[in-house]
Amino acid sequence: MKFKYRPVDIDFFERAPVRFVNQVELDASPTDVFTIFEDAEAWAEWLEIIVNLQWTSPKPHGVGTTRTVKGKFLTVNEYFFVWEQNKRFAFYFTEASLPLAQAFAEDFRLEDLGNNRCKFIYTVCLEPNLLMGLGGPFIRKYYEELFHKATQNLAKYVRDKNAKNNCV
Repeated sequence: MKFKYRPVDIDFFERAPVRFVNQVELDASPTDVFTIFEDAEAWAEWLEIIVNLQWTSPKPHGVGTTRTVKGKFLTVNEYFFVWEQNKRFAFYFTEASLPLAQAFAEDFRLEDLGNNRCKFIYTVCLEPNLLMGLGGPFIRKYYEELFHKATQNLAKYVRDKNAKNNCV
């Protein structure tokens, strides 16, 4: 069964009722990190809840791109409504196998720090539904830990990738 999610716009990241923001500095250029984001196979390496990711739109990716992400607990279809190559992208869920929220969106931003480094700012926003409302603090704590860990895992993935490339 698939559950529909409400489309959002860029303002959702400022006005959403539930908002998670995490950031980490990465030892890679924004271009290198964006290459990781575009690599369907890399996602399961650093975002542990992902089992499989499939781009459902052809390259080059941009606004209007779609993809399907199969996670350990659910499958979601996503629509990209922001795409600034090597700087930022944002998407919202169009539908999912579980009714997690009424609206759910993620924003991935990269700020160039120079010297082959960048800051990754990861924002996840949602509009809760009744189910999330009932689980309130427990579900929020789970999400908080999940998204924080994702940023830390990406930093580790980048470090490991750099170490591997320097050994070759």
